[in-house]
Amino acid sequence: MWDYGTALNGKRPNQFSDVSDIQPTNPTSPAYHLTTGFLNFLSHLGLEEFYPNKLTLWSLVEINKNSLSDETAKSVEDIPWCFLRKLFKINAECRSCTHVSNTSDEEEAHTNLFEFELHSADDSSDKDVNPLDLIVALFLCADSFLQQEMAVKMSMCQFSVPLLLPGGNNSQVTLMLWALRDIVKEWRPQDLSETREFVEDSIVQANIPFYSFVRLKNCTLSKSQFLNLVLSSGQYSHNIFTHRDMKGGAIKKNIANGLVEVCWYLPSGTQNLDIFPKPVAIANLRGDIAQSLAQFTFLFQVSTATFVFLDKVEENEHKILTSLKDVKSKLIFIVNCKADNDRQAVMMSVKEIQKELDLPNSSINIKNPRVNAAEFSEKLCTAIRKSLIDETISMKIENMVDKAVELGLSVDENTTEDQNKAAEEIVKGIALQSIPDYKKQQLPLQGDNWKSLSQLEKEECRLKNAGDQELETYKSQLQAKKQQIQQDLGKHKLSKAMKAFIEHVSDSEKEKRDLFLKWMKLKLDTHSRNKLSGLRSKFKDQCMKKDVKLIAELEQALLDSSLGIEHYMREMGLIYEFSVTSSETTADEISRLPGIAAEMLLDGHPLELLDGDASNIPERWVTDVLMELHKKVGGKSRLLVLTVLGVQSTGKSTLLNTMFGVQFPVSSGRCTRGAYMLFIRVGEDMQSDLNCDFIVLIDTEGLKSPLLAQLEDSYEHDNQLATFVIGLSDVAVINVAMENLAEMKDVLQIATHAFLRMKQIGKKPVCHFVHQNVAAVSAHEKAMTERKHLLDQLNEMTQIAAEMEKQPFMKAFTDVLDYDVEKNNWNIPGLWHGTPPMAPVNTGYSEAVADFKKNLLETMKRDRNNRIYQIPEFLEWMRSLWKSVKYENFIFSFRNTLVAHAYDNLCKEFTQWEWEFRKEILSWQTEAELEILNVDNESDVQHFNEIFESKKTEGSCKIAEQQTIMKKKLQDYYKNKDKHVNLIEKYKTDFSISVTFLANEIRHSVNNKLDCALELKKNSKKAQEVQRKYRTVIEERVMKLLRDCKDSTLLDEVLTDEFGKMWAEVTVNVFGLKEQDISANILSQLKRNLLNRKVNEELQNLEDLQDIGRGRFEAKNGHIKTNFFKRLKNIILKTDTKRELQIFADSVIESCSRFVREIAITNKDYHDCFTKDLLDKIDGSLKIGPKFCNLKFEIDLKLHMCGIASREFLQMHRRFLLDKDPKNQLEKYKAQYLTDFLDLYKQRDHCQRKASDFVQCCIKPAVVEYINRSLGIDIVEEILTSSHSAEYSSRSFFQYSIQKELLQKEDFDSFLKFICNYEIYVKDWIFQHILDKMSENKTLYKLKTRNLQLIVDKITKATEWASKGEDGTLLPDTTESISKLISNMRKHLVRDVSLSVEEEKTTLFQIQSTCHPFINSLKTTVNDLKEQLQEEFSNSNDITETLNKLPIRPQDELFKRVFGCGQQCPFCKVPCEAGGKEHKQHHAAVHRSQGLAGYEYADSEKLCETLCTTDVHSERKFINTDTQGEFHPYKDYGKYYPDWHIPPDRTIQASDYWKYVLVQYNDRFAEEYKAKPADVPDAWRRITKEQALKGLKDAFNVK
Repeated sequence: MWDYGTALNGKRPNQFSDVSDIQPTNPTSPAYHLTTGFLNFLSHLGLEEFYPNKLTLWSLVEINKNSLSDETAKSVEDIPWCFLRKLFKINAECRSCTHVSNTSDEEEAHTNLFEFELHSADDSSDKDVNPLDLIVALFLCADSFLQQEMAVKMSMCQFSVPLLLPGGNNSQVTLMLWALRDIVKEWRPQDLSETREFVEDSIVQANIPFYSFVRLKNCTLSKSQFLNLVLSSGQYSHNIFTHRDMKGGAIKKNIANGLVEVCWYLPSGTQNLDIFPKPVAIANLRGDIAQSLAQFTFLFQVSTATFVFLDKVEENEHKILTSLKDVKSKLIFIVNCKADNDRQAVMMSVKEIQKELDLPNSSINIKNPRVNAAEFSEKLCTAIRKSLIDETISMKIENMVDKAVELGLSVDENTTEDQNKAAEEIVKGIALQSIPDYKKQQLPLQGDNWKSLSQLEKEECRLKNAGDQELETYKSQLQAKKQQIQQDLGKHKLSKAMKAFIEHVSDSEKEKRDLFLKWMKLKLDTHSRNKLSGLRSKFKDQCMKKDVKLIAELEQALLDSSLGIEHYMREMGLIYEFSVTSSETTADEISRLPGIAAEMLLDGHPLELLDGDASNIPERWVTDVLMELHKKVGGKSRLLVLTVLGVQSTGKSTLLNTMFGVQFPVSSGRCTRGAYMLFIRVGEDMQSDLNCDFIVLIDTEGLKSPLLAQLEDSYEHDNQLATFVIGLSDVAVINVAMENLAEMKDVLQIATHAFLRMKQIGKKPVCHFVHQNVAAVSAHEKAMTERKHLLDQLNEMTQIAAEMEKQPFMKAFTDVLDYDVEKNNWNIPGLWHGTPPMAPVNTGYSEAVADFKKNLLETMKRDRNNRIYQIPEFLEWMRSLWKSVKYENFIFSFRNTLVAHAYDNLCKEFTQWEWEFRKEILSWQTEAELEILNVDNESDVQHFNEIFESKKTEGSCKIAEQQTIMKKKLQDYYKNKDKHVNLIEKYKTDFSISVTFLANEIRHSVNNKLDCALELKKNSKKAQEVQRKYRTVIEERVMKLLRDCKDSTLLDEVLTDEFGKMWAEVTVNVFGLKEQDISANILSQLKRNLLNRKVNEELQNLEDLQDIGRGRFEAKNGHIKTNFFKRLKNIILKTDTKRELQIFADSVIESCSRFVREIAITNKDYHDCFTKDLLDKIDGSLKIGPKFCNLKFEIDLKLHMCGIASREFLQMHRRFLLDKDPKNQLEKYKAQYLTDFLDLYKQRDHCQRKASDFVQCCIKPAVVEYINRSLGIDIVEEILTSSHSAEYSSRSFFQYSIQKELLQKEDFDSFLKFICNYEIYVKDWIFQHILDKMSENKTLYKLKTRNLQLIVDKITKATEWASKGEDGTLLPDTTESISKLISNMRKHLVRDVSLSVEEEKTTLFQIQSTCHPFINSLKTTVNDLKEQLQEEFSNSNDITETLNKLPIRPQDELFKRVFGCGQQCPFCKVPCEAGGKEHKQHHAAVHRSQGLAGYEYADSEKLCETLCTTDVHSERKFINTDTQGEFHPYKDYGKYYPDWHIPPDRTIQASDYWKYVLVQYNDRFAEEYKAKPADVPDAWRRITKEQALKGLKDAFNVK
């Protein structure tokens, strides 16, 4: 089929059928010329492909570039689409689109005016089309649904609509009953004016007097013009009927002759304005009666009266008129009496007919030339009024069918008879009972049980009615009640009506299904109008009597009496939701229902999203329907969602219908509740621009509904609805009525509240305010003050909403949304141009709405802030929104998988960026330390300091560079809209701050490492100066001894004995390095730490830490703030306070002791930065610890820890001194000096030995150091790239991995350690994980060997390079060249290893070999070293020692990666999982029973089983030391813990893991905490291990 987009381009599709296929093939056939002319005309318009009835409604609704075009027709083929575009915008100017616009028009305007006489009216251009021809052509090409929509929109424009449509291809004339069925009108006859009641009815079902107007062949009067004057009398002139003086009206008609149009005059009940006191139908036959005899006969027989316009009566017409029967008072002649010679003959012919038909004189009306059109139209009005006063016979249009069939006319509705009967069978029961009773019988699932289920779900979120019950028990009871109701609903059998409904909507033929649904709608609307009309009348009477009880009952009855297709669709959804079947329907048939509903959505039918009667969403049904749609469109389901919100009856649905050409009900007389969604396809030419495949329109019930206002929770209901639909929307249009300020204020408050909530959860819909009924031309400028006032109102509402949502930093509406007073406000004139019901739609309204739509879509093209969702993501977002709006505190209750995924993905990326940052700086730091250590020992300390400062500066620059890179990565990440970054926009600042925090942390660490390197270099210099001094003495004495013994022949034993005496004599006075006073140094750092606390007097008398910290630290009453302790009235709390402080102190001491031990086991020397870091760690713990501890506690805790540290650090310092002790260093080389002495004495070749000694003493330590320096980073990289990498990808997944392992181990002590000593548990877990990984497949050996190969290759390369001089030739083969060789090697390897000068000089003492043999020996020995180390690595099993001795410890780096900020939930002690370290709020995926953290009920001393995620949304209160012994509401926990975000669990199963743990180890935990076991709900005892694991997976979004 040729789609609308192609048609609008004016292009011809390739698959056009040949016109000859549908032409009569016989040229002599009477119909040949007529048929050929008709088809040629369709071809001229480019419509032949759509004939007959192939142009569909839904193809016109599609959003494409041409549907948005407002260009005039550039060719004749553009004319139909230009007309339809304007008609669908309800633009009354659409009939003017019958002329091709081009530049030649202007040229024509300048032609000789006198040439005008040369042309006749019939000489119309091929570029012009008569509007009536166009309308006939389009109705013939349109399918039945498009015909209905065209008729409705034409009627709204107050155009006449086709009643009898001439058959185009020589076929029958058709009565357009079906096309007119959807026209519903409201009017007020004058006999109802006093009661102010009105009539609302379908125009084909209303009993309205029917008047026909026809003409004879030679009539020169324009009956259409006269009719327009008649129908417009008292109002401005409006062209209801097209006439010759309209644009295009004078163009010769091609196919419109024989068309009968109909329009209706409807009174408003205002005597001064109404032309007729009752409604009147006016039919107008186009062409003369002789050409359209069937139409004329039909009209005459069904009309109250028929008016015949004539100039004269010809013979043929005389026969036709005189053949009529029973014409008295039904036939009225309008005679145009012209001032010419034939006047007398005309009157004679009229009198002759009058006589033959026995017509009264009143049936003859003469149009005298002296009487103008206005005067004569008044005469026509009088004639019609007189007829109305007389007892007139009237016929409903739907009752004209039999007459039409009798006369050989076809009826368009006859093809829908089967669907009509099917619909009637379903709804026939409504007439016999009230609608509420019918619904209970035929639609039982949406009754009280469904509403009760909704209330239970709401109560599950708010827990307002728990009373004295334990909350978790109460929640379990609610869950059981829900399950019972669901079971009860599932037991229902399909009603008769629903069986039939499902059977017919399951029809595989789309047209049959759509016809059935249309009939259902029409019949249900009729029943609803009839029922509601009576109820409204009673309601009005009771309001007069002011019977409050009856008024309330009638209000509820009005709500309950709403019945439409949506109720049947809702029932179908609930049948699926609760899997209701019957003997006739199988589960397989039920499973197909979502697919059927998805097809209906694609066909343009709305889907109920939110059941407004029950305030609930059938989530399974909506999810499966939309997922079926997602499949049907091949996964191309990007949605752009638009919602209109506003007060009831302010034109929201009309606005949507006008903007998009859709059919949301606007005047059915029913009160709609809830929200409905409708899908509009986006054409391929717009999909890329709009970044979507569908525009989803959400139509909602009106806010501030008068019927709902009396309900207790009406404001809350409106707030929930607004939050929900705005949360789903990409564009939110707020309808504002400026004339009602109070109402406007309420709507603004509701909308602003919803926008603020969206801001907090990362959703940023585009907002537009539409001001309807703004008519003035200068309204935009004049409304500047009003817009400023609106902004003031919005700011005020923002502050109110911010206070309600506890978001005080939101002060202005622009803090919530990107809002521009000019660009986001739209003035739209009133809908009607005049006084309804006869007023047409205001052209200004349709133009303003079209402009708004165009601008809105253009804005959506430019603005890509929000990533467009596909259906699966939309559904996930919908579920989260709906769950959250049921809580009182939406913002703190919102949890969404999309947000969680987006946040987790960012955390994974951030963690990786953090490691890349650390790795880069660690690598640089290693090189910098090496460079400091490689500074020539001959340099003075000043040079050392200069190098140190330059490295610090370089390090700061390097860190700043990496910080910039990381921030750039963060910025780039947020530019990628495919990752839902808009949902996590609020975390951007947190992560940015975390980058800065990370840089500062790394800078601190680097400076400490460089400090240590400098200190080590200085200490090494001192040690080596002592060593050099004694080495020189020893070497001199060795040489003296050699000279003394040279002339004697002595045995090795004698030589050895002599050497020993000499050695003892020389080294007797060698003293070690001076030991620092570690205790004093630590004490000095402690005093500096407490310097600003004015407590030094307490530390002045303290001289030594030797005896401090040896016993267990005890928390005392004196450690608690005095005022705080006095305020605690509860003796149990006083005991709990002390116990809590003791637990805290024990935890800090254990963590800090481990920190000290980890430093102390290394080969480092003591440095003050170790103590400073220790004190910083204690300060960090105190910062997040109990608030009631005083300064005395801080001092005692730090003293205790410093005492422990002083002893550990002293041992470390002594080990270092021992290792660096000059005497020990000299002793290491005693054997070597002895060997050298013996070799020199005996003049043996020692080249190979010297090379070996050099490698073992100088190169091997450097090689081992090189391997260890890079091994830490390598181990981290190995783990992060292995199969275990996911465990370290983010903090949340790390939590999942640990907890999953805990569940599998089933070890109570592990659970206890995890809960009570989380930091220690994590460190141990990581360490063990590294051990396991390094043991696996000799991984550590492989890493060491790989690094060994790297450094051996470098040494080999360095040897080759060093063996040559600057000119590239080999060094001379002399002994002196060996020193040059070693010096060259040192320079080449300066960035890789540190080769000790002292060791070199010692090992090469008195070397006798020349350079070249030494090089060869060196190469051999290096290869031997490689094999030696490989063997050592292979035989080494102590991975623990290796890990602990590494300068970069992998366990520490992995811990930093996953541990985070270290904060724990104040109620259940679950650790924070937020990304980065500097975040505004802490959060965790799953919380646990508070009893697991040791909390118990004060009165019963039983462990508390309640989850904090339950408590914080209940009415319960808590009491602890933070509240200073006062009870405080859980839901206001933010007062004491503002930096914690504790939303409710996404599902009741999310916390199954910890429920299972508590049940399994209840007694053990109670014993550990010295409390009684918790009272766990029975439902918890039924949770299996498998369910616990599934709950854990769901909580952490693990698939």
